[in-house]
Parts: sequence; structure tokens; C-alpha cells
Amino acid sequence: MAWTSLILAGLCEMFGVVMINKLNKSRNWQSLVLLVLGFGASFLFLIYAMKFLPMSTAYAIWTGIGDSGGAILGMMFYSESKDWRRIVCIAVVLGAAIGLKTRLVEC
Repeated sequence: MAWTSLILAGLCEMFGVVMINKLNKSRNWQSLVLLVLGFGASFLFLIYAMKFLPMSTAYAIWTGIGDSGGAILGMMFYSESKDWRRIVCIAVVLGAAIGLKTRLVEC
């Protein structure tokens, strides 16, 4: 259940990032409320996940999903650059988060 919660936290983080973009384009109270709800839910799911998972792993996965997901959504829906170097960087972020989970790299 902790991993499900962590994935949901990352997805809510992605939603919050999209709402930041929406609020920036059209300032209205609905976008602000959705932004607060998205990030609020993200933190609540993260708090729950961190009761069962190590902080370093949970935070890395959460930020990896949020960062990479936000970049991918930007490429898909907001005409942001799809340059191969950007895609490689997204893969590096996700690979690092997976590496922390699988303990391929001892830090």
C-alpha cells in the first residue's frame, strides 16, 4: 500500500505542476483551488508512504515522478521541446530513482 500511495503522491504532484501552468495562463480561483488540492493530496500521500518506506527512497521516487511527469506532460500538451537531450535527462532522473529503490548504488 505504501508504494501505491507513493505513486499516487507523484501523480498528484504532476497534477499540481499542470495547475501551476494553468494558473499562470489564466488567473482564476478554480485553478488555484485545484493547485492547492493537487499539492495537498501529494503531500498527504507522501506522508503516508514515508511511514513505511525510507525517506531517501520515498522522496527520490516522489520527485522523480513529479519532475519527469511534469516534463513529459509539458512535451505532450504544452508544445515544450522534445529534444533528445531532454529525454535522456528524464531517463537519467528516472534511472537514479529506480537505482535508489533497487539499491544498485550504495551511497
